[in-house]
Amino acid sequence: MNFAKGVFAGAVAAVLGAKTVLAQDEGDDIASAGNGGVATADANGGAAGIGDINSGGNVGSAIAVGDTWGPDPDVYGGDILNTTALSVAVDGGTSIADATGGGNNLAFVS
Repeated sequence: MNFAKGVFAGAVAAVLGAKTVLAQDEGDDIASAGNGGVATADANGGAAGIGDINSGGNVGSAIAVGDTWGPDPDVYGGDILNTTALSVAVDGGTSIADATGGGNNLAFVS
């Protein structure tokens, strides 16, 4: 009879303990991990060097007018066209990135 009372008491304690566990607030789990290291990036945009640009020296027509007589003379120096074309290319340079992680990191949930 004592054996039966002990089994019964153990069963009641197990049921009450399970109800207590189920009634507790579950809350949020928090995951933590070690620092993965530092990520860095660097880029050099390159450089462009352009020397002197000569677009004709800004000289038009050279006109010499000698002695004139009579009414004002007409002098026509012609049409002047000066075209300057530039084509510049810049290399993008070098980009370097490093995202190596840290070592011996642990991940856990609390």
